[in-house]
Amino acid sequence: MSKIVGIGACVMDTLITVPNYPTEDTKLRAESSKAAGGGPVATGIVAAAKLGESSQYVGVLSDDAAGRFLLEDFAKYGVATDNVEVKRGYRSFTSVIWLSRQSASRTCVFDKGNLPALKLNKTQKKAIAEAEILMVDGNELGAAVEAAAYARKNGTKVLYDCGGLYPDVDQLLALTDIMIPSEEFAMGHTGCSNAVDAAKKLYETYSPEVVVVTQGKRGGIVFDGKTVTAYPIYPAEVIDSNGSGDVFHGAFAAGFLKGFDYLKCCHFSSAVSAIKCMGVGARESVPSFETVKKYMKENGYEL
Repeated sequence: MSKIVGIGACVMDTLITVPNYPTEDTKLRAESSKAAGGGPVATGIVAAAKLGESSQYVGVLSDDAAGRFLLEDFAKYGVATDNVEVKRGYRSFTSVIWLSRQSASRTCVFDKGNLPALKLNKTQKKAIAEAEILMVDGNELGAAVEAAAYARKNGTKVLYDCGGLYPDVDQLLALTDIMIPSEEFAMGHTGCSNAVDAAKKLYETYSPEVVVVTQGKRGGIVFDGKTVTAYPIYPAEVIDSNGSGDVFHGAFAAGFLKGFDYLKCCHFSSAVSAIKCMGVGARESVPSFETVKKYMKENGYEL
């Protein structure tokens, strides 16, 4: 039994580090390139596993080279894949990501592949019912909505990594306990002009337990229905920012399972994300729990 079950995007990324972004129709020598696992939920549950919380992925993968890589990558980090269905003859979800040293930013081009949609079976539903947290990201929306409803029925908390403004996400928002949207999502979905008003409107509309709005380099805010509280970013010499939000969500789930309150979860997740940004590869660079505790203490925050 895993404490965290994830349903959502699972992507094979090719990370290419460049000194700067080239102009169109020119050539540029890369400093390095490497394959890495990606996708919001898939990376989030790896982060949680590396922080000491048992996790598993529920989904559909291909038997192509990218699909095999993704299964092996989960195994490397101790994420269970018993409830992954492997389909033959399909094209995996892949992406190519350029990491610019000059701007410390990333640019992503992705191919969603052609895998069929996830259809939940009895063993997958059992895993959801036995978990403490279901993590979703808006991908595999039909299965995510069904899973969230089943989770709610069985006392499993639903944590939604709200990143993409996909059609019909209101169905999933209505079944969410821990809502963590980006500022762009929160303002785009609600039509509000600032993060605080957006957080309040999301809370009033969908009645989650908490709304946490991530604001990138400005940290973010947490709203529990009564008080809006800001949380900071933690210092980092950024090498690779790709997947930092995914890691934040996984760390939040791990912090919740460790008994942290929501504000402490925000601090913890912000710190984990900062440490991750100091290495290349979203999953590879997630630190251990003890490393995070030490780093936070060095920066004036005791867990």
